Amino acid sequence: MTVFYWLVAAAAFLAMEVLTLGLTSIWFAGGAVMGAIVAACGLPLYVQLLVFAAVSGLLLLLTRPLAQKYLNSRTIRTNAESLIGETCIVTESIDNLQAKGQVSVEGQTWTARSYSNDVRIHKGQVVSVESISGVKLIVKPLEKLMV
Repeated sequence: MTVFYWLVAAAAFLAMEVLTLGLTSIWFAGGAVMGAIVAACGLPLYVQLLVFAAVSGLLLLLTRPLAQKYLNSRTIRTNAESLIGETCIVTESIDNLQAKGQVSVEGQTWTARSYSNDVRIHKGQVVSVESISGVKLIVKPLEKLMV
């Protein structure tokens, strides 16, 4: 009967992984399967628990970094995120205090703000996208024409 409980635990860990996709409970599912195998061999519960903990811990420590590296390398940035680091032209002077400013990047016009409230950026200047805040690009001048 203990084998059944371990298999139910493994199924529960797999279900949690499917629901969360966080690469956290899959390793415990492997430990639970090993616990079921140890239980099928007739070893006592404390040995089953030790095997479960050891296998889960080893799987977590040895394979999680590799899995995350593989999965993160295949992540594609969204359209907006892909603009970070791009250069663009200021089409309307940027003044954070007056809440004004626009840039043109990749043929699209975006509302833009300077990376600092103290820095005004004039129309025609070349800037780079530092980050995105909501629907506004946060930009920094590439030229030294700041006022």
